[in-house]
Parts: sequence; structure tokens; C-alpha cells
Amino acid sequence: MTSAPSIQPRFLVNRHDLGVVAVGFSGGQPKAGVDAAPMALIEAGLIQQLEEDLELNVDYDGQVHAYSELIPADDPPFRNMKQPKFVSAVTKEVSEQVYSHAKKGKMVMTLGGDHSIAIGTISGTARAIRERFGRELAVIWVDAHADINTPETSDSGNIHGMPVAFLTGLATEKREDVFGWLKEHHMLSVNKLVYIGLRDIDKGEKKILKEHGIKAFSMHDIDRHGIGKVMDMALGWIGSDTPIHLSFDVDALDPMWAPSTGTPVRGGLTLREGDFIAECVAATGSLIALDLVEVNPSLDEHGASDTVRAGCSIVRCALGDTLL
Repeated sequence: MTSAPSIQPRFLVNRHDLGVVAVGFSGGQPKAGVDAAPMALIEAGLIQQLEEDLELNVDYDGQVHAYSELIPADDPPFRNMKQPKFVSAVTKEVSEQVYSHAKKGKMVMTLGGDHSIAIGTISGTARAIRERFGRELAVIWVDAHADINTPETSDSGNIHGMPVAFLTGLATEKREDVFGWLKEHHMLSVNKLVYIGLRDIDKGEKKILKEHGIKAFSMHDIDRHGIGKVMDMALGWIGSDTPIHLSFDVDALDPMWAPSTGTPVRGGLTLREGDFIAECVAATGSLIALDLVEVNPSLDEHGASDTVRAGCSIVRCALGDTLL
């Protein structure tokens, strides 16, 4: 393992100060165990690796937050969403936790948890960037799934398949809606969103992607062009003057590399391709925040350690680790 390269961030984010939020939350989907992922990653030595090998100043409160105090007494389905009040309350709290680090100029890493938490992580960094610099945030969403269903287009009602729709405002009908706390200055523009690794897209999501001209690179594109060209095109679309939030779902990797996840889909990225994506984003000097989500150590007894190791590798690469 090598030391992090000297990258000068363009957005006054202190590259060597890292705020960590550990989110032990599984309420955006039905499978238990994803809440155990942050502790599994930490017990695998991730924090220690970041401090010792990459020489980062890590600000971590030592807690995996379960948010049990936010469980509502009554949480009926709303607009087809399951556990809407609980997910909304947790993501609002996550947004504040991420914002508290980002507003101080730190990079922020959030360990999930299911991907619904991105409603909180991305809104938190978007708010900080807007307040500090008056800038928009770009998001690179690495995932087998687009997670851009609205409540009405979702077949399952699981909110981990909807975060992008809420973040872009496509799912919000009224201010008094359950996610009404998402203010306009927290929002993500569809023009600053790029997907990488898609291969399991719902019919309603395909329509949304096409209607809004959202830039998306599927596994077909990666097969055709190679991951190097895809990253050139993805980063070119974002531009060199935009802060980046990388939201990485471990199911973007093929189950050969990351079997312990809730919705695995064959035909995905190799671990090396996943690491390369993270390395390319790190090399821009524009990364300000990172999510690593959907590791579920309970789903594959023999593959859990491989999945945790893969998650640690992605994080290290995104935060500056290099092969040479």
C-alpha cells in the first residue's frame, strides 16, 4: 500500500481531513444485515488503514448510528413507500451529520447502510457546497441500479430504489410531502448526475433517464469502450470545475467480487474496474464526499469477507491509494 498522492483540491476542501459517518441503517429495503456493514468495514481495519497508510486525519465519533430513537410509533405506507417516516427522519439526521463535517471544509465518507441514506449524504454535501461557494454539486452514482424510481413507478415500494428521484426533485410532489425537508438548495441537478455500471433498470426508470437526458453508462458501454474511456467521458461530462460526490453501491461489482449484498446482479464490474473508477475520481482533485453502501455481511457466509475487503479497497482508492 502506498501513501496518498499530493492532490490539491480545487474547492477548499482539506484533502487530509476526513469526517466519517457510520450509518447502521437498513430501513430503505427489507433484508436485515446491511446495518452491520459499517462495523464490519471498521473491524476489517478501514479506519486504521486510512490513518496509517494514507495519513489522513480522521474525525470519527466511534459510533455506528442505528437511529432507533427515530422509529415512529406509526409508519404506514405513503405514496407506495414502505417505512416513509422512518427513512425520512434518518436521512434528515444523516444530512445534518454530513453537513456538519462538510461545512468545516472536510472531506466526508459515509459508510452504509442501504442506499436510501444517499438522500441524506448528498443533500448534506450539496447544502455545504452551495452555502460555502455558491456551487452546484456533481454526483457519480456507481451502481447496478439507477435508484431513480419515483414512489409511483416503484414495484417494491423500497425507498433504497428511490433516492435519486428525491434528490433531483423528480419524486417530490408537495412541500408537505414526507421528504419535504429537502429544500431547493439541497437538490441535485439532473445535468450534474452521471451513472456508471448500470445493468438492472426498471421500465419506469428507463423512461425517466431518457426524458431528462441523464448521462448513464451501462455495462454495455463499459464492454464497448472499456472503463478508461468511460471514465474520460463521465468526467468530461461533469467538467473540471465541479465538486464531486461519489456514491458507490457495492452491487455495482459482479457477485464474483462482492456476493454479500442485497440485490446482486451478474455481469457487473470487476474489482479492478471498481478501483479504477475510484482512482480516476480521486485523481481529479475534486472529490469532496464518498458513500460506500449495500454491503450486507449476513447474506453470504463465505463471501462476506470478500465483499468487505472489496468495499475497503474502493474506499482506499477513492481517498488516494495508488498501485505505485
